[in-house]
Amino acid sequence: MEVVFWVAVIAITYSYVIYPCLCFIFARLFGRQPEIVPLADEQLPDVSVVIAAYNEEHCIGERIDNLLAQQYPLQKLHIFIGSDGSTDATNTILSRVDHPQVEIKLFPGNRGKASTLNDLLALVKTDIVVFSDANTQFAADAIRQLVAGFTSAKVGAVCGELDLFNHGVNTNKDNLYWRYEQFIKNQESQLNALLGANGAIYAIRRQLYLPINANTIVDDFQIVMNIARQGYRVTYHRGAKAREEVAPSAIDEGKRRIRIGAGNYQAFSNLLWLLNPSQGWRCFAYFSHKVLRWFTPHLMIVALFSNLLIAGQPFYGGFLLLQCCLYGLGIWGIRQIDKGHSPPWFVTFIAFFLRLNTALMQGFVLFSRRNLTGTWQRTSRS
Repeated sequence: MEVVFWVAVIAITYSYVIYPCLCFIFARLFGRQPEIVPLADEQLPDVSVVIAAYNEEHCIGERIDNLLAQQYPLQKLHIFIGSDGSTDATNTILSRVDHPQVEIKLFPGNRGKASTLNDLLALVKTDIVVFSDANTQFAADAIRQLVAGFTSAKVGAVCGELDLFNHGVNTNKDNLYWRYEQFIKNQESQLNALLGANGAIYAIRRQLYLPINANTIVDDFQIVMNIARQGYRVTYHRGAKAREEVAPSAIDEGKRRIRIGAGNYQAFSNLLWLLNPSQGWRCFAYFSHKVLRWFTPHLMIVALFSNLLIAGQPFYGGFLLLQCCLYGLGIWGIRQIDKGHSPPWFVTFIAFFLRLNTALMQGFVLFSRRNLTGTWQRTSRS
């Protein structure tokens, strides 16, 4: 039982603490920064932007304006927006759009984001495709920056950097963890081991797109890993920036994380090839950064219950007390945050960690029911 306890504790510590350090060291020793070469207007290729939307009446008009205001030759920019059976005013707003560079598709039924993306990609003729969400706002040069990442023919996908903010305060409550994740992505990119992309801002070579299953939940991860499997590089470009508002309430954000959690386990079952050591650095990153993270809630339960069984020994009794204190702080922190208070940063981090892994476990339960569909579970926004 002591072995079981230490395996669980070391696995969690490795994924969250040791792996980022190793990743940084290996990136310095063996990695290289992606090549980014800005292009003049006449050198820029035609680019398509695809957005699948569902009940986005509050932001879809602003999103189109944001794309048309990009610092990119307008005649080279093609925008495809698909409304997947929206039931609010989204279709009415889109029906009024009259612009030669914008093509609107109003799909009658709600089939899910994956099916909508597959249909939109069938309409795209350009070599480069940019993916984004309806509630995202690009920096003025975002598309130009993404295109600059395709200088090498070996690059198949470029992931931009997303900044999250909370409505009214212009900051992200989970900013520390978010910056931590962005740091890891940057190291993985240098090792050609980047795992997926953020659905709000990434681009791919159109010829490498493989249609995804209709019930796919984490479409961005699946699309980009399909490209990596074809032998192309996936790079992270911090200069391509976008902003997006997080859910205004803990309940809405929790629902989103649960569904993403279910999608992670779905992806795990579909992407076992990533565990093949022949994948090199990507296998190392996938196991360390994704697999161990996805199974951290299981490891936490194992660590707690195995600790209970050996708590009669003073040393392990101390560990049990430490675990109880950490969980107690996390629960207190969650309640304080939900009340609008700001506990100390370390309590905030523990609360986020506990909330994140609770949602992951709920996502695992949802996935285990084997009835996942790709239909929309829209997150409310302010």
